[in-house]
Amino acid sequence: VWKYRLMSTSENTKVALPDMTRTVGMPRHQKIIFVVLLGVLLALPFMVYPVFAMKVLCFALFACAFNLLLGFGGLLSFGHAAYFGMASYVCAHAAKVWGLTPELAILAGTATAALLGLVIGSLAIRRQGIYFAMVTLAFAQMVYFFALQAEFTGGEDGIQSVPRNDLLGMFPMNNDLTFYFFVLAITYGGILFIYRITHSPFGQVLKSIRENEPRAVSLGYRVNRYKLMVFVLSATFAGLAGATKSQVFHLASLTDVHWTMSGEVVLMTLLGGMGTVLGPIVGAAIVVTMQNYLAYLGAWVTVIQGCIFVVGVLLFREGIIGVLSRILKKPL
Repeated sequence: VWKYRLMSTSENTKVALPDMTRTVGMPRHQKIIFVVLLGVLLALPFMVYPVFAMKVLCFALFACAFNLLLGFGGLLSFGHAAYFGMASYVCAHAAKVWGLTPELAILAGTATAALLGLVIGSLAIRRQGIYFAMVTLAFAQMVYFFALQAEFTGGEDGIQSVPRNDLLGMFPMNNDLTFYFFVLAITYGGILFIYRITHSPFGQVLKSIRENEPRAVSLGYRVNRYKLMVFVLSATFAGLAGATKSQVFHLASLTDVHWTMSGEVVLMTLLGGMGTVLGPIVGAAIVVTMQNYLAYLGAWVTVIQGCIFVVGVLLFREGIIGVLSRILKKPL
């Protein structure tokens, strides 16, 4: 764990700032959690349909990317579907039209999301609070209408029949079970990377900015630079999830870039536990499972999701994992 210096501007206003003099490794209980999580994910495709398992992985990474921005950066975005969806389109186009291998197509989509995050983030961070959220939503809607009108996106039809070319040009990826382990490597690696970011000096400064931005400014931190960096990182990982999803389903569609997708990732993060490691993963698993096994109910699925969200907020104000973390008195 990190040591903190408590520095206050008044008796009632405190902010935790990182002590950069000493760092230690991952706590033992978190190492056990990550090992158990890996074991569960390795066994998952043998217990459920592999495509469903891959969908859970993609949305878990998406939720973790959003949690990086909201849970640790304190920035609420209503436009993360823009990076998720646009990366999906670029990856699908690169695989189908350019004939790129899966890893290169996914990298192309991820790079596009990072660039888009840099452009939007450099403008959005000039505002705070609800104004920041509305700016991100406005840009996301612009991206949605671009996807609707652009020729390469296929309009309302999207990009269909996206091929899975051979990995590295040598290993066939047509089998869903084989491709699952490739998706697992991407998702698990992304989650570990996000964990490392949040437990680095950079991540600790982010938390201090989240808790008391004026104090962080007074101590000499260039707040807007940190905000932009975490915004771009979050957009990049969201794009990585979206690009991978297009390969999983052989499809990139308007659903990926619609504003409802941004709402879903907010729901996943808050339901699981904002600012926790496992929270977004659990939230994504719950939401995707509901969508899959309650699909026969049609439009009622969204009503059920809304009810569960209300109950979750009332009973688990810190999210499911947040409450467990408080009970166990250990960060999860």
